[in-house]
Amino acid sequence: MCREFRRYLPYLVAFGAMGVVMAIRAAIPDSYYHNSPFLLGLGAVVLTSIYGGALPGLLCAALALVIEVFRWAPAFGPEELFNGALFCPLAIAIACGGGWLRRSRARGTAAVEHLREREAHLQSILDTVPDAMVVIDERGVIQSFSKAAERMFLWTAGEAIGRNVSTLMPSPDREAHNSYLARYLETGEHRIIGKGREVLGRRKDGSIFPMELHVGETRSHRYYFTGIIRDLTARNEAEARLRELQSELTHVARFSAMGEMASTLAHELNQPLSAIANYLKGGILLLRSNEPDLPKTIDAIDKAADQALRAGQIIHRLREFVGRGEIDKRIESLSQLIDEAIALTLVGPKSAGVRIQRDLDPAFDAVFADRVQIQQVMLNLIRNSVDAMEHTPRQELAVSTRLTDDDFVLISFTDTGTGLRQEVSARLFQPFITTKPHGMGVGLSISREIIKGHGGRIWAENNPAGGATFHFTLPLATELEHA
Repeated sequence: MCREFRRYLPYLVAFGAMGVVMAIRAAIPDSYYHNSPFLLGLGAVVLTSIYGGALPGLLCAALALVIEVFRWAPAFGPEELFNGALFCPLAIAIACGGGWLRRSRARGTAAVEHLREREAHLQSILDTVPDAMVVIDERGVIQSFSKAAERMFLWTAGEAIGRNVSTLMPSPDREAHNSYLARYLETGEHRIIGKGREVLGRRKDGSIFPMELHVGETRSHRYYFTGIIRDLTARNEAEARLRELQSELTHVARFSAMGEMASTLAHELNQPLSAIANYLKGGILLLRSNEPDLPKTIDAIDKAADQALRAGQIIHRLREFVGRGEIDKRIESLSQLIDEAIALTLVGPKSAGVRIQRDLDPAFDAVFADRVQIQQVMLNLIRNSVDAMEHTPRQELAVSTRLTDDDFVLISFTDTGTGLRQEVSARLFQPFITTKPHGMGVGLSISREIIKGHGGRIWAENNPAGGATFHFTLPLATELEHA
């Protein structure tokens, strides 16, 4: 309803204007308008067209013409005809001109409103973004200061605008900034314009903080420079905290490595130390018997000494392995490595009932390997198989070798134990994963790294008839290596 009323309001103004004209004409004698009878009508046309546009102005002109014609009706003559002929084009021109002025005013008002909306939108964006924006002129005087700049520098826009931008800088930039600006205006040489760099800012309370500054320029009748500023305090603190955490993690990793090294040493040395204890106990029993068997006693002590030397080799090799030293690879007899590993492992009552089956291919007996490390792998696998068969009625361990398609020798250890649980098999070679109640879970992880260091691979699988098979590969010794 209100919109419809506004739509017809200019026409009502036309009628109202002519009503005012008629009232004035009625109150003033005709002698005043004898030579210009349409003067008040033209004034009404001007006001109506400016307010409402061309159509209300033309309506007002038509009404004025009709009123005057009715007034002339009793004495219509050439003079009235001339005045009417002069009034019509003049009124039409005024109405059209008033309409044009109204449209121009409307366009100007719309442009100003659009400009205000865009300015308000831009200001809302500038007030929202976390980066501060400061605009200065060619003298370094602050012209604009965003909300983020107020929060960052603790100055309000009213306090900052009109000050020199050096107020926001610590020494020595504070004193030198105006000379930098004058040099740029004189030479035009870009040093920071269009380039981001880290500088220091100074807050109202005098505190100094790191910030990232990007500067752009605008040229009209004067130079204006816009600075986009980001406070780097939080980022620098986060980076410092990250470095501190990395240092702490490195410290913890060292302790963890020491703990893992201790666990590894305990695991790897357990086998030769157990063998030493068994051999020495056997020798003591022989010495305490009524008829001591001196050759067997000496043999047991010799074997204990060999195991003590082996323990020293394990420590030496493990230190080189952890320190990523070179592996001492040589041409070795695979069957000999397997036989020695079996002999070392099957010492003690736990392995007394284990039957060994060998299926070793003599054509591919020479491998390129580190003797001590590969025997450690074999000892781990055989010991795991013996433990898995401890409570099974059939305790058989089959060892086989064969050549693969890529000139590697495949070594397999197949037992009749309890097999591998599904939830463990996928992570079997990861550190601290074990199937034993009191195991530490580092033997297979170390074995994987040893085989990996030899260029081979190691894996495990369950057997269809029960038990598990562990496989690993070693490079076959070539003729060049034999030479």
